[in-house]
Amino acid sequence: MFTSIAIIGRPNVGKSTLFNKLTKSRDAIVSDLPGLTKDRNHGFMDFKSKKTLLVDTGGIVNDKEELKEAISNQAWIAVMESSLVILLFDGSEELTKEDLDIIYKLRKLSKEFITVLNKVDKKSKSSIKEDLQINGIKEFLEVSAEHSINISILKSILEKKLPDLSIDIPEGKKVAVLGRPNAGKSTFINKLINEDRLIVSEIAGTTIDSISIPFEFNEEKFILIDTAGIRKGYKYNHKVEYFSFVRAMHAIEQSDIVIFMCDAEESLVDQDMKILNMIIQNGKPILFALNKTDLVSKNAIDKIYNSKRMQSDFIKKIEQVEISALKKKGFKKVFNLTNRIIDKSQKKFPTSMLNRLLENFVNKNAPPSVSGRPIKFKHVHFGGTYPTTFIVHSNQDKKIPSNYKKYLENSFRSELGLKSVQLKIIFRKSENPFEGKKNKLSDRQVKKRQRLIKHIKKTKN
Repeated sequence: MFTSIAIIGRPNVGKSTLFNKLTKSRDAIVSDLPGLTKDRNHGFMDFKSKKTLLVDTGGIVNDKEELKEAISNQAWIAVMESSLVILLFDGSEELTKEDLDIIYKLRKLSKEFITVLNKVDKKSKSSIKEDLQINGIKEFLEVSAEHSINISILKSILEKKLPDLSIDIPEGKKVAVLGRPNAGKSTFINKLINEDRLIVSEIAGTTIDSISIPFEFNEEKFILIDTAGIRKGYKYNHKVEYFSFVRAMHAIEQSDIVIFMCDAEESLVDQDMKILNMIIQNGKPILFALNKTDLVSKNAIDKIYNSKRMQSDFIKKIEQVEISALKKKGFKKVFNLTNRIIDKSQKKFPTSMLNRLLENFVNKNAPPSVSGRPIKFKHVHFGGTYPTTFIVHSNQDKKIPSNYKKYLENSFRSELGLKSVQLKIIFRKSENPFEGKKNKLSDRQVKKRQRLIKHIKKTKN
């Protein structure tokens, strides 16, 4: 059993702000808009003697609307899984019927909970304290998550109340799942772990936060990160979608590989190309997964592969796999490729191997001359990962033709099996050790020079 704490309450009482403050992170999106958190979000809290898992949940409401009901159900699942519950109220507002319903259900579950009144920095004439006492809650802590008021006191209370259970922080290869809204990212993860861990809906854009889930496949440990779908015009649309884009970029930054999910019914569109380009700019390897292949014919799939976008050099450098998240088709191939690509992207290549390859490439196709001077490559060495970087030292840097740079990049990629791995080659101009130094003659050389000059003058006369 995990040692975990769940934060619950109605929408917009400050659960995500408190989550960020306690985990010292920005993993949960915070805004004045109510109902922003939809799925459970996990983070870790550090105490002096132990660590614990903290779970941020969506706002609990009495609403039969399908999506809101699913959000509330996710919150109650988090309560069931947790060792301790933080019941959060807005201290600047009156106690509502939704608050009372949460108290009643929590007592029915016989879960230990700590009552916390948030937003005490706001001046108000709320009678919430008296109402809580009338309803049997005599002890509560007043905090301001936004301004860190009494947060240290809350931490010490949590530490004392937590059961003494050890917890292992998940370790594994971090896999971000990215794509446009409704491409099947959450369905893919749910089917993979055989649990309704993420809210799945036909409404595009159900996931807003990026959600991390530890998982094991074929005795290999992974941490799957489901992200919000990135819409077209995210920079100019509603600010929630822009926050989701920022969170997705953060997930890319944390990941070892990105599985890019493309909807086979809609094929590859401009927005997909933009997302792929953003991943490449972050230097992370990509696995292209064509999802929902069970819903289209073989001819339609062939048409996708023969399209202009799929035939571009940009896409040809990426490993591609066909899957059906709903029917669990292609999962084994996805993770075999994922393992192989991650191992290759983290590999450090020896200098001797790189120099031998560079020599072979130059012998096969000699570089052109620049301003009448031949380009000479002196040596190459490994420069880092994400992206895999090689540094080539030569007598030229900026004047090397782009087509020859592309030739070297493609040759290294092909020879080292770096398909799907981002490769960057940096050309550095080697410094001339004699540049700026005057050749000073010794006394003997000066006398010899004078004798030669004298001899030449005599012969001319």
